[in-house]
Amino acid sequence: MLRFEVAADDLARSRFAISPAFDLCCLLRALAYGESTLPTAWAPPMRDRFQRLRRTTALDAVLALHVPGMGVDFTVPPPSGPTQTWAQDLAGIRATPATVARHEINALTAAHPVRDPRILAVLDTDQAVPLLADALDHAWHELLAPHWPQVRAVCERDIQYRLAVFGTDGWAAAVDGLQPGSAWRRGGLELADVPGESEPVELHGDGLLLIPSVFVGPRGAAQHEPPWPKTVVYPARGTAALLDSGGTQAAAQRLTALLGRSRARLLLELATPASTTQLARSLGLAPGAVGDHLTILRHAGLLDRTRTGPSVLYRRTPLGDALTTECVSIPAGGPRWDRPAVTLGLRSRGQ
Repeated sequence: MLRFEVAADDLARSRFAISPAFDLCCLLRALAYGESTLPTAWAPPMRDRFQRLRRTTALDAVLALHVPGMGVDFTVPPPSGPTQTWAQDLAGIRATPATVARHEINALTAAHPVRDPRILAVLDTDQAVPLLADALDHAWHELLAPHWPQVRAVCERDIQYRLAVFGTDGWAAAVDGLQPGSAWRRGGLELADVPGESEPVELHGDGLLLIPSVFVGPRGAAQHEPPWPKTVVYPARGTAALLDSGGTQAAAQRLTALLGRSRARLLLELATPASTTQLARSLGLAPGAVGDHLTILRHAGLLDRTRTGPSVLYRRTPLGDALTTECVSIPAGGPRWDRPAVTLGLRSRGQ
């Protein structure tokens, strides 16, 4: 177990961020080692492109530096906040001093020796940083960039949800259950599934960096060694719905017959509260059209809305939940009349 001791100053300085580089490295690990699940609709073409990149770029050298449970830090710069972009991450990677990269490469390959001559030709050269950065940039544009608006929207909605919980129920409620087995106890955040130090980790007034992620895997990850701040990476709310794209598509087909395609997609997407802008981004619809559909769904009693800071969040009502649950639970062969119940690379710890 890893425990972060959180004092009053730490509460004031804790913040959220989104990390394109971290999710990219987690995606690469998922493709290479099966560390997390991929969305059903994305997986086949993504795997084909991944294998092509392994043949045509230095991506295998990147993978050699991100083995299960361990990875170099310089390819995953700490994000500055929720608006972090891949361009910022890439600039940080390219700015890595050669001596820093060499130290991290040597430390990792000492623990996990590399014998492939093709990979060694990349890692042993003084051009290792630009070669690795180029490979990551190709991977970003080929694999994750086409889906990043949806991935970012899931992460943004998680942050907005937790800020709303913080405003109504306090810090402990906002961070409780970030990872399986994690909990707020006696002035500290305990991560049960993450190997930890013998003593609790002090934050020294710097606070925690909290990063929602789609590809981190169910156990999440944590970091408490420089150059990263003390960090908890956790599965974002709404990730399960994104990963289960096959089931979502089937449910959408059933709802479409009743509501129309766009309204069906919006109702399914609102398993997690979201704003008009977030919904437009994640579904690729015009904001004005989204607003019109949301109004109709709200007047039908399927949605309600609340204001959280400057944003208006829409969420499903119990009636909206019941309708979508019934559609999801209908098997492919038709309805059942027995009604079912409604119900990386930092050196990661526990990823």
